[in-house]
Amino acid sequence: MPRLPSAAASPTRAAKPAAWAGHPKGSKAYRRILAGLAFAGVATFAQLYSTQAVLPLLAADLQVSAAEAALTISLATVGLAATVLPWSFLADRIGRVRAMMWGISAATILGLAVPLASSFPVLLCLRMLEGMALGGIPAIAIAYLNEEVNKAHAALAAGSYVAGTTLGGLAGRLVAGPAGELWGWRAAALAVSVLATAAAVLFLVLVPRAQGFSAAAAGGFRGALRTLGGHSRNPRLLALYVQAFLLMGGFVAVYNYLGFRLSREPFSLPATAISLIFLAYLSGTVSARWAAGLTVRFGRRSVLIAGTALMAAGLALTLTQLLVPILLGLLVFTGGFFAAHSIGSGWTGVIASTGRAQAASLYNLAYYLGSSVLGWAGGLVFQGLGWTALALSVIGLACATAVITAVAHPRSARASGPPPAPARDPR
Repeated sequence: MPRLPSAAASPTRAAKPAAWAGHPKGSKAYRRILAGLAFAGVATFAQLYSTQAVLPLLAADLQVSAAEAALTISLATVGLAATVLPWSFLADRIGRVRAMMWGISAATILGLAVPLASSFPVLLCLRMLEGMALGGIPAIAIAYLNEEVNKAHAALAAGSYVAGTTLGGLAGRLVAGPAGELWGWRAAALAVSVLATAAAVLFLVLVPRAQGFSAAAAGGFRGALRTLGGHSRNPRLLALYVQAFLLMGGFVAVYNYLGFRLSREPFSLPATAISLIFLAYLSGTVSARWAAGLTVRFGRRSVLIAGTALMAAGLALTLTQLLVPILLGLLVFTGGFFAAHSIGSGWTGVIASTGRAQAASLYNLAYYLGSSVLGWAGGLVFQGLGWTALALSVIGLACATAVITAVAHPRSARASGPPPAPARDPR
């Protein structure tokens, strides 16, 4: 008889994932989660933007325009944007870790095929497929963090993850630039794919088994629409989605076409030197974590607005014809962007009480649609009107985002920031 209550109690506890408090900051599992997701970020964002550092070389080799060359970025992000929602629903059924494993494995295989593309259309097709496979990482990673990490440290963990993604994007570009100058853009793409493959293996080894995940019952197409409809009617979530679209679009446009500007007179920089501009990503690595810590004191609303203001101020410095102010402005611009992005991406999981994976996926859908649409359209502005027009356009996007954030998130939204406990931790 004593066995019956015990047998009944165990499944009852297992059926209540809400009782899972999450891994505390400083624990071994917490460190493995952040390390594993950092390598996932390297594999994802090194591949996603693998051609960005060599766009001028690619355009010259394949005899296409700057805007056409940028399609190798835009179509990859279109593929990612198109699949973030299907990946999120699959992850609700099979688990966050398994979905990420499938996505990252498929992406690395496709990435290794990119250097073998026989023509520009084939290259674009492979890049889109690669992006579709990578759709299984960004939104699921944030949902996984919210389920596995103690709520008191969720904002800091999200900031750490975003910081890791900046290192991934930076690593890919720093590898691609010198390789491209020495051996061409195909060698650059291969080098990045090898780097991404190694990072994917480390992710698979490090990421721990999920403990806070509970498989969702199949709700069908109508259930999916209800979940998405609920998020799309939430004005605060909508404001975050608009922020993601505008800021990411402007950010990618700046990095897509600044290389073309610096390769021309009066700068005439070689490809290796141009690839070094991506070292500005290190400011994002710092600002993403710094911004997460500042939310404890000032609230997410204020930090997000400050990040967009920094973007505008940094980009204004690039309007000069002097290289040093341009590089300094790029540092400020990049730091401001990743500060705002780390807050926005983490905030979706706080505002959405249900369907967090879908809320995060909608954020990523807007984020990568902005990258695809505005990142490509910026080339039309750059080709037709020059760098000044492009920079002023992106400054306008940042200012519009700040206004939307101020209106959609009242000051009382500060209460939905992270609990005050992490403030006592000096890290």
